[in-house]
Amino acid sequence: MYLLLIHIMTAVKVHGGIDILRLPVNQEEHVFPPWHIKYTQSHILHSKCSKNESGCGDKDADACQFCIHTLELPHMPDMVFPNNILTLKHQDGAFIQFNALDALKTVSNGKINVQLACAEAWKESRSDVSEYLEEKVKPFDWTFTTTYTGTISNFEIQETNERIDVDKLKRRDKILFYHDLTLFEDELHDNGIAVCSVKIRVMPNSFFILLRYFLRIDGVMLRINDTRLYHEFGQDYLLREYTSREAKIEEIRAPPSLFIEPSEIAPYLPLIGYHYHKLIIISHKPELVTNNKLINDTVADNTTATTNINDINNSVT
Repeated sequence: MYLLLIHIMTAVKVHGGIDILRLPVNQEEHVFPPWHIKYTQSHILHSKCSKNESGCGDKDADACQFCIHTLELPHMPDMVFPNNILTLKHQDGAFIQFNALDALKTVSNGKINVQLACAEAWKESRSDVSEYLEEKVKPFDWTFTTTYTGTISNFEIQETNERIDVDKLKRRDKILFYHDLTLFEDELHDNGIAVCSVKIRVMPNSFFILLRYFLRIDGVMLRINDTRLYHEFGQDYLLREYTSREAKIEEIRAPPSLFIEPSEIAPYLPLIGYHYHKLIIISHKPELVTNNKLINDTVADNTTATTNINDINNSVT
């Protein structure tokens, strides 16, 4: 196993004559044969075009980061981290990646069934684009709920009855590598939080990944969409479990203090959807695809990983 640490910084001229840092980007790479694991991490995306009031043109070769990464949504979350990316590559060509922009592509542009006062507050907080939102905010999922399970290629996907062995994850195996990346976050105009993050933990004989979307609308509801991937070195497949849990606040039989702790509150939320897949590594290299069609699902998760690698508990994250 080898480790490579890289720190990159470039200055970019922006509208108004102010120099800002498009980067630094922190980058770390590890090789756990036959896997190459890499993450990059950097600052949040600008909230609007930094070069022109009307935005960069389609043919602008030096478009700003906001215009490069803009999606077909009326508004992006408060904080989007386009350079926070976790990538795993197998020596035979299999590829797995987790990134914010692909996660946001699964956010619905259709109407949602959460009707509450903070929706209007959310719209008012985006006053800089109020006219644009006036036309498009109604069919927009302002909770940024995503069913993203990762961007993959060179896998055969099969439904399976095999499950991730929780007991193996609870063993106190040595942690060779651990990292936690936030992909996007929105505070719903101080009415709660919507956050998507990914964690990876590599042990001597396996690795485990948790991709989590957590939604808390204060006084209204909680929602957790989890994707777990587990792989034992030497096997030609990964197990992927996607689960979705949610409940209205009045239906949750748990102390309110747990509402801000996704791993603690998850067991109290009813399972409303799930899907279990075996990702079999194949040698040829088909076109990269983003998993946008997965049905809602969710598995219970009642532990939390810490960000200090020396203090990480080997319980299920």
